[in-house]
Amino acid sequence: MSTFVLVHGAWHGGWCWDRVAPLLRAAGHVVHAPTLTGLSERAHLLSPLVGLETHVEDVVRLVDVLGLTDVVLVGHSYAGQVVTAVADRRPAVIAQRVYLDAFVGSDGESARDLLPGTVEHHWAQSAAEQGFGWLVAVRKLSVLGVTDPADVDWLLPKLTPHPWRTYTDPLRLTGAVEGVPAAFVECVDWMRVFAGQADRARALGWPVHELATGHEAMVTAPAELARVLADIAGALPAPSAREET
Repeated sequence: MSTFVLVHGAWHGGWCWDRVAPLLRAAGHVVHAPTLTGLSERAHLLSPLVGLETHVEDVVRLVDVLGLTDVVLVGHSYAGQVVTAVADRRPAVIAQRVYLDAFVGSDGESARDLLPGTVEHHWAQSAAEQGFGWLVAVRKLSVLGVTDPADVDWLLPKLTPHPWRTYTDPLRLTGAVEGVPAAFVECVDWMRVFAGQADRARALGWPVHELATGHEAMVTAPAELARVLADIAGALPAPSAREET
């Protein structure tokens, strides 16, 4: 069985995996779903100083303090940047990185660099006009493919503004991440902002899985997502076999 660390994207908290985590645990997996600094129930820690490095350190410390090994590290959306950086710093304990409709960045690239032009403009404008220059307001959930009133009612009260600095800070990589296997999961039933990132993954030779749902797959298609994640983890060799290679 695998140890999953599920990292949420912008505006969310670790709770957004609450429909997926029980399914993975029922299959025998261990699951951790931290909330990143400054977001959701940790919004009291929000400040203009919170950047990509803050969130990378959140996850690195989780892995270190709990002594996790053979981790399947999953990042949704913005958290693709976090997953890449964490795997670069702790390649020996990350068995697999999974990008769920997420950024596939290289050294020196910021999340802002990876956004399609029209989306990048909207985010920058939102930060400048509504977020005091350093926050991005929560987007309409319908834009992300969430339309069921029950899902909206569950999500909306918990979402909080996201620090824009995390999108402007560049990745700083040593290259160690390239030795950690990766897979991409694309959500194809919405405006497909991350289609270009899925193409990057294909160009890198990663397996790309498609889910017929909107961007918030952990909310709108939890069973399907849990199945894909379990399948990705199941395709990994046993730990002893990895140590021999």
